[in-house]
Amino acid sequence: MAEVDSDELFAKTPPARLFLRAALPGALGMLISSAYDILDGVLVGTFLGETAFAAINLAMPFVIVAFAIGDLVGSGSSVPIAIHLGKGNAKRANEIFTGSCLMNIVSGAAMGAGFFLAAPHIMAAMGATGELADTATVFLRVYALFLPLTTNLYAVDNFLRISGQIRRSFLVNVFMAVVGAALEIALLGFAGFGIWAAALAYCLAMTISVILAFLPFVRGQLTLKLVRPHIDAEMVGEVVRCGMPVFLENVAGRVFSIVMNIVLLRMGGEQAVSIFGLLFFSAGIVMPLIYGAIDSVQPAVGYNWGAGLLGRVRSLELLCFASSAVLSLLFLVWVQLFPETVTLLFLPDSTPDFVALASHALRLFSLAFIVRWVSTATQGFMVAVGQTRLASFVSVVMAFAAPMVALVILMPMGLDGLWLTMPLAAAITAVACAYTLIRFVRTVHERAARA
Repeated sequence: MAEVDSDELFAKTPPARLFLRAALPGALGMLISSAYDILDGVLVGTFLGETAFAAINLAMPFVIVAFAIGDLVGSGSSVPIAIHLGKGNAKRANEIFTGSCLMNIVSGAAMGAGFFLAAPHIMAAMGATGELADTATVFLRVYALFLPLTTNLYAVDNFLRISGQIRRSFLVNVFMAVVGAALEIALLGFAGFGIWAAALAYCLAMTISVILAFLPFVRGQLTLKLVRPHIDAEMVGEVVRCGMPVFLENVAGRVFSIVMNIVLLRMGGEQAVSIFGLLFFSAGIVMPLIYGAIDSVQPAVGYNWGAGLLGRVRSLELLCFASSAVLSLLFLVWVQLFPETVTLLFLPDSTPDFVALASHALRLFSLAFIVRWVSTATQGFMVAVGQTRLASFVSVVMAFAAPMVALVILMPMGLDGLWLTMPLAAAITAVACAYTLIRFVRTVHERAARA
């Protein structure tokens, strides 16, 4: 596959064409990758039942916390790499690239060991017992075994896009989804294995995909080159600062999910946890498109920011915000009109009473998407231009502070209050993001005027 020159792609392609060229394959690639996450929920709900479906929703926040380390390094390194390439400093970009790969392997091994040993204690602390606790423990432990390699998945996707390999990034995501789905169908549907097989299928697909994605880097075929490792405090600090907003969003969001699961177990039992899982699996239909588009355009935004091409940055970000809004509103309309379809997609054997409860919860939850896109696009913009403090502020408000405030306010309403937590949190976050954007834009204009 031919290499695409980063300067030609990022600095000279017209913004609208560049957005489409980066965002479409990025969004579709992430959607296909996440389609397997959705299919995972469908297959577990279909072949293993409601208890297994509730179990993966208990365990999955911890899996995502583990992957958040890899995402921290991947996102945190991609921003300075893109900015250094935009400044013409390829040597520093390659040092950060190589060091980030090693950081992910070491952190993945540490996280994997910790989660494997702690898994049963984690489930007990959440209040899960019996079959629910045992099933969730097995699911988490399988993921923990593969973390030394799978933590590099999100990072290598960013590295491919920075190197201009947008098509390869897309194909790797497609490959992972297809292989993972085929393995899980074979292990659950034909072989009749349990929850461990569902986790194993995805882990194997991710591991193979990581290896395939790194091959062109190992062969020295792309813009980024593997060089002699040189990890210093300055590099680690730069990566951590730039990756912290995404990390905080991932971890804070999962902490909130854990808190919600504990509350749901006490207020509504296993059934309420299953409905909560439905809410977030349904969001997995649209959020990957939004995140994929924004994430794929970040290297271009960072490159142009580093090169001082502010007009191109503005054009790219307007397209990011507009596309995010359109996708969010389309999803809102779909869920409001067809909530029963969403419920039966994941749990086809549900009773009429369960379908009615879940449909009501979906309609309330989906109201968040009236303004949910504002925070996602704002956070992506701040990350792309290296504004780590502002991006971290948005992340914490979006993923934890606003949801927790909303939860405290609405919990007295019972389960309806819990389903409305995310809409209220999204509204609070949108206001904070609008304020942050206005202040940042004014600051940039003032600095440009003084210059």
